[in-house]
Amino acid sequence: MLLAVLTDLHANREALEACLAHAHERSAEQYAFLGDLVGYGADPAWVIDTVAEYTRRGAYVLMGNHDLGVLQDERKDMNPNARFVVEWTREHLNPQQIEFIRELPMQFEIDQCLFVHANAWAPERWEYVDGNMEAARSMRATNAQITFCGHVHTPSLYNMNQAGKVGTFTPVSELSVPLSKLRRWLVQPGSVGQPRDGNPAACYALFDTQQLELTFFRVPYDNETASQKVLAAGLPASLARRLIQGG
Repeated sequence: MLLAVLTDLHANREALEACLAHAHERSAEQYAFLGDLVGYGADPAWVIDTVAEYTRRGAYVLMGNHDLGVLQDERKDMNPNARFVVEWTREHLNPQQIEFIRELPMQFEIDQCLFVHANAWAPERWEYVDGNMEAARSMRATNAQITFCGHVHTPSLYNMNQAGKVGTFTPVSELSVPLSKLRRWLVQPGSVGQPRDGNPAACYALFDTQQLELTFFRVPYDNETASQKVLAAGLPASLARRLIQGG
């Protein structure tokens, strides 16, 4: 099965449309969305409705911290811009869309693969995997051979050998990487809706579950329109700039 893994959509319609079209052109058979469907962007209702339609076709979907924020009255762990957008988002969703978010799980498994939004050691605490130490902690917290997670808006790939030594691989777009069964792996596809590595192109990955081959992709999209929508919605200008600058 060829699985498209997308995370941190952040209500960016243009980026999500581009990634879904790209995955379809490459014959993706199934889809996994690893949370943060909303937040930062101007099209939360469209993104939720689109993901909900994919779930009706069998796609897997997780809850992210921005999704959970829509359900909560207090969001002390979010920065002011994130809190502002979450409150704006809740006002722009209907009861059915809110309920869709409410029913999302924190994690799921497919064969020897674990899917979480932030990390495997405490998915509900939203702590980042942003280095070898955290990657090792996450991989040791599960028996899964491969962990897929989001939350960090930069694509990355970690591996751990049988001696417990952790290495990092810098992904190259469209370069297929074989995931050896002799190692444990942690995959961060990068953000669809708000990349933060200086490259504004949207990120996602395709995973061949039979061949255990992983391919990262960067997908250019109409980030000018997405940025203008953020401004037109009255959302913070810094969030609009991020879409243009890639961080």
